[in-house]
Amino acid sequence: MDERTQVAIAGGGIGGLTAALALLRRGFKVIVCEQATELREVGAGLQLSPNGLRALYQLGLEKPLMRSASEPSGKEIRLWNSGRTWSLFDLGASSVKQYGYPYLMMYRPDLHAILAEAVLQLDQNAIWLGAKCVGFEQRKKDVAMQLADGRTVVADVLVGADGVHSTVRAQLMDADQPRFSGCLAWRGVIPMDQLPQALRRPVGTNWIGPGAHVIHYPLHAGKLMNFVGIVEKDDWCVESWTQKGTHEEMHADFPGWHDDVHTLIDRIQVPYKWALMIRDPLSRWTSDNVTLLGDAAHPTLPFLAQGAAMAIEDGYILARCLGNTPFEPKAALAGYEKARIKRTTHIVQQSTENGQRFHNRELADAEGAAAYVDREWAEGKIRQRYDWLFSYDVDRAPVE
Repeated sequence: MDERTQVAIAGGGIGGLTAALALLRRGFKVIVCEQATELREVGAGLQLSPNGLRALYQLGLEKPLMRSASEPSGKEIRLWNSGRTWSLFDLGASSVKQYGYPYLMMYRPDLHAILAEAVLQLDQNAIWLGAKCVGFEQRKKDVAMQLADGRTVVADVLVGADGVHSTVRAQLMDADQPRFSGCLAWRGVIPMDQLPQALRRPVGTNWIGPGAHVIHYPLHAGKLMNFVGIVEKDDWCVESWTQKGTHEEMHADFPGWHDDVHTLIDRIQVPYKWALMIRDPLSRWTSDNVTLLGDAAHPTLPFLAQGAAMAIEDGYILARCLGNTPFEPKAALAGYEKARIKRTTHIVQQSTENGQRFHNRELADAEGAAAYVDREWAEGKIRQRYDWLFSYDVDRAPVE
């Protein structure tokens, strides 16, 4: 082999594009096969903590990220009915001082566009649109990915970055067996200029209550507010980010909640709802020259705000491993899995635990709620839950 390993990536989402960018910067030939006919993402928000930003900054994206992101001054907890507020931790300059990188809130389409542009600047032919992976064949020296239109992509390595309903995972592993978590999630975005001034503050706010919680934070350079409301219900099991609901349904799911929450709901442009599903962490996600990345490898509940960061870390570490042994792809993929599986499994488990913390029944009355928040969000417990996440260094994490 007189050139570096060629990598085919199924899926052009955030994880797949991060992997493509990191690999291209290391001199690999990359083909990203994306089933959509245009490069776009759903209009939702995400949080980029310092561990994920470290990777993106190292990939040269600091300036475009800062132009599009919103940088919160801090995070806070608010009680569902009274609105009583507790400060969780400072962000902004405090995050940079402690972890070396900021904590940003991003509009998912903005991040997706930044990554796609960076990939195409390095190779204008790296992204194939209308290219849906429907299966693959592992061969002695390579892997052939079949596309829905009949084309075949032959590469040394195939990376399944095709999301929670991954075709690559379905063939590589046992059939997907998700379980309903008992929670329905609502999401939407709100033009910031349609909110009262008191709700435009540059903070990440987490409302907690018995059986439900709400998170909102600014996006798109402060022009939008992201809203996510999660409520325990058993009458909706559709796992789709594009299923529309109604404002009336949303209001009904948060009876007795503070007027600020209902003001936000009133101003959401289009409310969407989806069922949150639980999947047990995989014990492996690599077989010879095929591996998984992001939601295809470790789908998680959103209660630690680490889904995007995990996919970004995966893509960066995958490129490091392949870069260390560019002519031994099978060994590189085995090393990638070993480097990532323990951390991602722990994040999946901790995310589930954190959701239970947000919905505790002790939050029903004011006296019990105050004692509960003071106990569960004490400084020591906050550091225990977040320091190990935010301090992760994609350049220094051990790889083989």
